[in-house]
Amino acid sequence: MSTSPLRLEPVTAANFDTVCAIQVRPDQAHLVSPVVKSLAEAYVNGDTAWPRAIVDGDEVVGFVMAFVDIAWNPEADPGDIRSGIWRLNISADRQGKGYGRFAVEAVTAELRRRGAGHAYVTWEPGPGTPEPFYLGLGFRSTGERSGSQTVAVLPLATGQYEAVDAR
Repeated sequence: MSTSPLRLEPVTAANFDTVCAIQVRPDQAHLVSPVVKSLAEAYVNGDTAWPRAIVDGDEVVGFVMAFVDIAWNPEADPGDIRSGIWRLNISADRQGKGYGRFAVEAVTAELRRRGAGHAYVTWEPGPGTPEPFYLGLGFRSTGERSGSQTVAVLPLATGQYEAVDAR
């Protein structure tokens, strides 16, 4: 990671093309939707989606989208309201430099600021899964599935990660 200030920025007309051009490694493409699909989902879920460009200095290095206060399974439990990481795409040539960790920490800080007590994430199981990354940041499986994906949770109340080295 460079020494430039890392930050999350809104996706705007000025950075839209650059953000949409983010590509994960080819072996990861089956695990995460392209950014353009995420932005379309953010558009139709404007009340609950929080899409952001991950920026290092002047360079867009990734994309993260949070979901905020969604009814997780309204038929089963309308009171189960959750927030968390919906998408995380780090450019193939920028992976392994701490940008994903930064994005998760920045999103969880935003969720904590909004009053969330937990952050949730899902991932596809199988080869190349981001499971070790999320477990290394302190997420733990809930035992639930969302479609074919594993559901995990990170308590936010303490304000501290139970991080282990995920490399």
